[in-house]
Amino acid sequence: MSNAPILSIITFLPLLGALLILMVRGDDAAAKRNIRMIALFATAVTFGLSLIPVALFNPGTAEFQFVERANWLGGVISYRMGIDGISLPLIILTTFLMPFCILASWQAIDTRVKEYMVAFLVLETLMIGVFCALDIVLFYLFFEAGLIPMFLIIGIWGGKRRIYASFKFFLYTLLGSVLMLLAIMAMIWTAGTSDIAELIKQGPTVFSRDMQFWLWIAFFASFAVKMPMWPVHTWLPDAHVEAPTAGSVILAGVLLKMGGYGFLRFSLPMFPEASQFFAPFVFTLSVIAIVYTSLVAMVQEDIKKLIAYSSVAHMGFVTMGIFAGNAEGIQGAVFQMVSHGIVSGALFLCVGVVYDRMHTREIAAYGGLVNRMPVYAVIFMIFTMANVGLPGTSGFVGEFLTLIGTFKASTKVAFLACFGLILSACYALWLYWQVIWGELTKPALKSIADVDRREIAILAPLVVLTILLGVYPKPVLSTSEVAVNALVESYNQANAAAGKTAAAAPR
Repeated sequence: MSNAPILSIITFLPLLGALLILMVRGDDAAAKRNIRMIALFATAVTFGLSLIPVALFNPGTAEFQFVERANWLGGVISYRMGIDGISLPLIILTTFLMPFCILASWQAIDTRVKEYMVAFLVLETLMIGVFCALDIVLFYLFFEAGLIPMFLIIGIWGGKRRIYASFKFFLYTLLGSVLMLLAIMAMIWTAGTSDIAELIKQGPTVFSRDMQFWLWIAFFASFAVKMPMWPVHTWLPDAHVEAPTAGSVILAGVLLKMGGYGFLRFSLPMFPEASQFFAPFVFTLSVIAIVYTSLVAMVQEDIKKLIAYSSVAHMGFVTMGIFAGNAEGIQGAVFQMVSHGIVSGALFLCVGVVYDRMHTREIAAYGGLVNRMPVYAVIFMIFTMANVGLPGTSGFVGEFLTLIGTFKASTKVAFLACFGLILSACYALWLYWQVIWGELTKPALKSIADVDRREIAILAPLVVLTILLGVYPKPVLSTSEVAVNALVESYNQANAAAGKTAAAAPR
């Protein structure tokens, strides 16, 4: 297995599942069941295979591992795949969440089931490809192609305003990526290679200070929208509200993390001078995102929209940690991305549970659910506490580390960001109080049933992982530690060298 192209197998196995689904004939109940089983089997096997790199991964080196190379497009662009300690946790997060998305759609989606499952499996291939790609053009292709299946998932199987939400999502993300494509062309022209590993080594010396600034802005335009950062975040609440439950899970769980991964893979190592220069700008946007969107979340009437705004706030901690430029901040950002992927995905699954029963996401439509759904109340409480960042849950570890890293870089920024922790407790506990506690007075809720076996099978592993990573975060931290330390060291060395050059230059 060590000689097998394991990353390519993991990446394209869901695509094989999509092809098998296309071969299923008919639209009756039996055909739909077969389609669902193929999709579940394909995602489950993909997750199982993704554990092989985990078992064989060497956490003691910062070099890319399981590297695959093949000439492509006349040798100008190559097919290169590989992973390090930063990309591996995000690949596992992707493959881990996908089977739960299929299970969550088992009963909720009954129209055009074939097309729905094909869209999800194609999306999984593209998401894994983003985290495995070691060629900048290949990365761009995976990164941009992921827009298409998500656009279709929201636009076809979404809510009443699905067309508006899907086009807003598509146009926002595509607009930023046009600038990134121009930057990629300039980088290949200047450096003479599209190999990401080579660009990381050569970037700080090959790209001049002025060029770094322009390249950084071009990449930032794409990654900031993807995160999303304030003020280009407005597409996210609309997309979440209109998307089906599984679409919201994968959007919050994985797609938002592509922006953070892009900052770690490109902005910091390739444009270190520009990253250091623009760090105060990113800190400002991050603090505004943390405080402002938390305040907006407090006045929401839709459960999904509240959780969507909370995602923007939590992504503010990620960008803050990344541009702190130290080991604590960046490790906290990586952990926060993994934790948020689990917790926010689980929260959207919890919303899906009550939505499937009541067909409304209005907070005012609920109240007193603990009387009829005690098991659901406990599960929802655990994820709410993790979203707040309660010690003992995974949410605490990521936020704590990013705050430590930010405190080292800027005491003022860390102090202001702490207000976000207080506000997150306000809106999360208010939501829980409105939905779960109180008297069961609404007639429609008096016959509502607690979670069934399928829903427990979906939510229980997420509960276990949320608590496990909160108590024992070592699996994620030890995996990313060496890669993060190498990134920080090269970042500091490049900026120190640039500082010496600037000091020696004639005035």
